[in-house]
Amino acid sequence: MMQGIAEAFVTGGGWMYVIIIPSVVGLGVMVERFVFLFFKYNINAKAFMAQINKLVMANNIDRAIKLCNAAPNAALPKVIKAGLTRANKGELEISNAIEEATLEVVPVVTNRTPLLGGVANVATLLGLLGTITGLIQAFAALESAAPEQRAAALARGIAVAMNTTAFGLIVAIPCMAAQMFLQSVTKKILDEIDQYSVKLENLLVSRIRAGGMPMQQ
Repeated sequence: MMQGIAEAFVTGGGWMYVIIIPSVVGLGVMVERFVFLFFKYNINAKAFMAQINKLVMANNIDRAIKLCNAAPNAALPKVIKAGLTRANKGELEISNAIEEATLEVVPVVTNRTPLLGGVANVATLLGLLGTITGLIQAFAALESAAPEQRAAALARGIAVAMNTTAFGLIVAIPCMAAQMFLQSVTKKILDEIDQYSVKLENLLVSRIRAGGMPMQQ
């Protein structure tokens, strides 16, 4: 199988080497986004917020902040921590702190994932360009080659056309699939930030209105 892939790559000509560039870029983005979205920015939001809510309701803001510090790279704790640090301030300060932290976190979480769509398009277009080049070579061979060589020349041109098309799609399809998958993970993280930041803001505001006393369920 590997020998067949190698032969197809060589038969595809110079455009195969050009298509390697977006394939390397796409693979790098996929690996980087997967690692960051699953192991750095992500967190068990439900369990985390259950602990935060208990600490806030027990009027233990310092411990809640320390809990956020335990996951310094995760997106949700950064936003929650911003609100907690203003827990004893006014409603406007709490709201502004959460909004500012959210605006800082969102671009970091969504960064580079859209690049995969561009990589997929470039790979597809490069494959198409290789196809057109191969067909031009094939038709040119029909005009210039000797009668006994026309079949071989035509086969070479068509091989370039088909192999570059295939390689372009082989690069593009995984990039597009990865983009859709990573965007769904990104949306989950952002939805959790929106949901739980509002809940925290309401909880802190209620705490202020209650005079900073622990709230009962």
